[in-house]
Amino acid sequence: MTQDCSAYPEKVPTGTPGLDAVLQGGLLRGRLYLLQGDPGTGKTTIALRFLLSSLERGERALYITLSETRAELEAVARSHGWDIARLPICDLSSTEASLRAETQYTIFHPADVELGETTQAILGQVESVLPRNVIFDGLSEMRLLSGDPLRYRRQMLSLKQYFADKGITVLLLDDRSTPLAEIQPESIVSGIIDLEQFTPIYGGTRRRLFVQKVRGATYLGGFHDYDIHTGGAVVYPRLAIDTHRRPEMVPSGAVPSNISGLDQLLGGGLEYGTTTLILGPSGVGKSTVALQYVAAALTGGQRAAVYTFDEVLHTLFARAEKLCAGFRDFTHTGHLRVVQVDPAELTPGAFADDVRRAVEENDTRIVVIDSLNGYMSSMPEERFVSTHLHELFAFLNQRGVITILVVAQHGSVSAPEASVDISYLADTVLLMRYFEANAEICQAIGVFKKRTGPHERTLRELRITETGIQIGEPLRQFWGIMTGVPQYGSSLTAPQERPA
Repeated sequence: MTQDCSAYPEKVPTGTPGLDAVLQGGLLRGRLYLLQGDPGTGKTTIALRFLLSSLERGERALYITLSETRAELEAVARSHGWDIARLPICDLSSTEASLRAETQYTIFHPADVELGETTQAILGQVESVLPRNVIFDGLSEMRLLSGDPLRYRRQMLSLKQYFADKGITVLLLDDRSTPLAEIQPESIVSGIIDLEQFTPIYGGTRRRLFVQKVRGATYLGGFHDYDIHTGGAVVYPRLAIDTHRRPEMVPSGAVPSNISGLDQLLGGGLEYGTTTLILGPSGVGKSTVALQYVAAALTGGQRAAVYTFDEVLHTLFARAEKLCAGFRDFTHTGHLRVVQVDPAELTPGAFADDVRRAVEENDTRIVVIDSLNGYMSSMPEERFVSTHLHELFAFLNQRGVITILVVAQHGSVSAPEASVDISYLADTVLLMRYFEANAEICQAIGVFKKRTGPHERTLRELRITETGIQIGEPLRQFWGIMTGVPQYGSSLTAPQERPA
């Protein structure tokens, strides 16, 4: 049985792909929408892009402004490399300003004259241009012109009905600078998009948006990070977990490390569609082990992405060359993407969106995030780290990606747990420790858990040499390695017989 597509309202693209994804297609045709936010949040940028995309599709457009002048709009357009010469602009900013002088009127209330003349100018421009999409910039000025809440509401309802009768899609811009009693446009419009910005104690300005409502359509709820760059706004839709997992996206099998002892520990390797945590103190070799899996995947023809928060790229490549000759060359063929992340500038939403594109557009099969500590630095609201990571890991698992997250724990020997425990999110946990034996600092590695199959429960010695990683035999002659001060004993001694 086929569905009648004509029963669904037509949607108008906003010209900002990420925002269209949040709105699941765009704005409903012939409806009134409100885009509100404080000055500097990017309302004019998004609005101009909306109308320019309309012109590109061959649809007429009109920008009505009661606040910004034509010269200011042209300056914004130039900053993004846009040409708005073809865009009709109804500039009422100077007219409105001149009409505010109440001393010009002696009989009628200024609001009666000003509001009527402004409305007639708007309607006249609409009748002349016959646009399909309109930006109305200046709700704050409209409230001032109205004078009282009742007049303002009646005027807005009249404009709404006028535009609806003509099938015109309207985006109202409001900087919320002049509230008028309890009458707000939220109850009049069909949809509301809120823009917010804040500046953390250290780092760049963070911006995010959320959709309050859209009558008659679904949308992706929650907060979505966005940035303003040359060329317009870039919106990063929040990663939403698929309700129905698609098995065909998850290949069978596992990726080995090509290190015999490590593969024995893990029962063959890391399975596709799983998340692995590598925990341990600083310098114990966590990043090197993670890169070993990347090198093994690359040599096997797979694509990989490495996001490093804590290490500069030339150091990472120098270390990786010991594991795989020509490691850097994979970046030129497109098989490897290496990104040095600045947590002071990159928002969690932008980071998650970059990972998503690496997976969906480049068919990446292994993703390394080094490390959780750097990721937390990009999260001003640290208590939501687990929620962000849960969505990210679920998304990657559903698409058959092997995810490796490096976690640097505090301390150098016993390494107590990290401040945010996310081990419950992982399918596999590799635990690494320092220990002292024969007046030498040694390293040990073991598998703390593995949900997807059998694994060794032993600890093995790990050595990182000039030629790469070496994994020794199980350290059965020691106990107490996890404390950092092991004791030596016979390998035949049963655990219950060992001294306390």
